Amino acid sequence: MSRLFIDANVLVAVLNKEYPLFSYASRLLSLADKPDMVLYTSPVCLSIAFYFAEKKSGHKLAREKIRMLVKKIQVCRLDHEMVSKSLQDARIHDFEDGLEYYAAVEAGCDFIITENQEDFYFSKIEVCNCKGFLTRYFLL
Repeated sequence: MSRLFIDANVLVAVLNKEYPLFSYASRLLSLADKPDMVLYTSPVCLSIAFYFAEKKSGHKLAREKIRMLVKKIQVCRLDHEMVSKSLQDARIHDFEDGLEYYAAVEAGCDFIITENQEDFYFSKIEVCNCKGFLTRYFLL
């Protein structure tokens, strides 16, 4: 079973239908229907995604989009321990990226999927963008 951590930029691309990324990001999220794949995100990523969806679609539709999303994607735990680890890790310069990383570690994720791969330069988890992951593992 593969566990994928989905970063906020991927969620935003799907919720706001941002092309050309939407084509790959939506295919990636459809992997949640495969029995050997589990997709995760964090409360922080959902908050970021909601913010941008609300700006584009309004409050009511943004809430519905997030509601539909969390029916398919698991939400990682994010607690005091992960906040502390992110703050104490000298390799991490962006606090939010540190929170995402430690949420992915806690959930046992095998991959972090983001369009900003360079943000996770410190990661011991493999980092891919949507197109790269799909091409490598699903032969697009």
